[in-house]
Amino acid sequence: MRIAQIAPLYEAVPPKFYGGTERVVHALVEELVRRGHEVTLFASADSRTSARLVPMAEGGLRLTGARDGLALHMAMLEEVYAQADRFDIIHSHVDYLAFPFARHSPTPTLTTLHGRLDLPETRRILSRFPEQPLVSISHSQRIPVRDLSLRWQATVYNGIRLEHFPFRQEPEDPPYLVFLGRISPEKGPVQAIEVARRVGLPLKIAAKIDPADRAWAETHFLPLLDTPGVEYLGEVDEKAKAELLGGALALLFPIDWPEPFGLVMAEAMACGTPVIAFPGGSVDEVVVDGVTGIVCRSRTVEEMVQAVRQVEKLERAACRRHVEENFSSAVMAERYEAVYRRVVAEARGETVGVPFEEGFRLRMPPPPRPRQGGGLGKGKAEPTAWGGEGRAQ
Repeated sequence: MRIAQIAPLYEAVPPKFYGGTERVVHALVEELVRRGHEVTLFASADSRTSARLVPMAEGGLRLTGARDGLALHMAMLEEVYAQADRFDIIHSHVDYLAFPFARHSPTPTLTTLHGRLDLPETRRILSRFPEQPLVSISHSQRIPVRDLSLRWQATVYNGIRLEHFPFRQEPEDPPYLVFLGRISPEKGPVQAIEVARRVGLPLKIAAKIDPADRAWAETHFLPLLDTPGVEYLGEVDEKAKAELLGGALALLFPIDWPEPFGLVMAEAMACGTPVIAFPGGSVDEVVVDGVTGIVCRSRTVEEMVQAVRQVEKLERAACRRHVEENFSSAVMAERYEAVYRRVVAEARGETVGVPFEEGFRLRMPPPPRPRQGGGLGKGKAEPTAWGGEGRAQ
């Protein structure tokens, strides 16, 4: 199949540092090429891909500092649809920006919505283009717009390249916790620091600070870096991220927003690292509570502290299996192939079945088995060897 993939221009594909959507696009493109598809990627010039690359910006806009990113995206879309007859399907990852072009193109467009859908402006634009074939990245992502008549094709969970996130049977000794992503109030870095302080474990933070969040970070986050045991690493590349996640006792994910997917949860579990999270958005779809992590229903720091003290009982191999079966690039590509076939067949006027309205079901791991030994770190028999308000012993 001849497939055009439209990536956001804010980061390279794959991104050098932060960039969830661009990382997902890279994983999908590489797997589709491996499966024999003819893939053309519209992305920034510094992207690395096995597909045919059509460069549409000098580099990722966030790092190059381009002043009008919207103009460059619109120019890219004009180029994509000028070449539309070269493709069987166009797969857009730039949210609703392609809708006006897609409406007038004989080549079908499939749009994966990667962001939150609970904003009134988003509802308004989606309601104007009800004919556009859509994919959600979690079932929960659709909830804010469930009253709109939209043309959902499937829920396809994001996938990662498993070879980039090697499995670790045991965390590092002495143990530490990790927070990874973006420094902003809805991501919960302040709560993560308080959890680590109360439980007495080091916390490693690898995250970017966007200009929009700089004022908040300077008031609420940066002063907390004097907390003993807290280490702020800034943004890290994928290799460093895998090492950081794999060595951690747990990933802290104290979110306060409707997370559409949360790729770092899958990345952590691929390394064997359980996720301790507040509920919200996709969390209960990605994390199997009590098996691959712990979901803190009361959304309190105290409950998360107690979860840290229990997390070593979870089997790290179960975390890896869960990602292999549900969130790998191979699984993601296979599911997109099914959607592509349906959308292309429908555009050709062929008889097709109903859309995959229920999405693709997760393959759930079995209930947890008690771990032998207990304790945090080698040779420690009881979790009470650390904890309280002080440092790890």
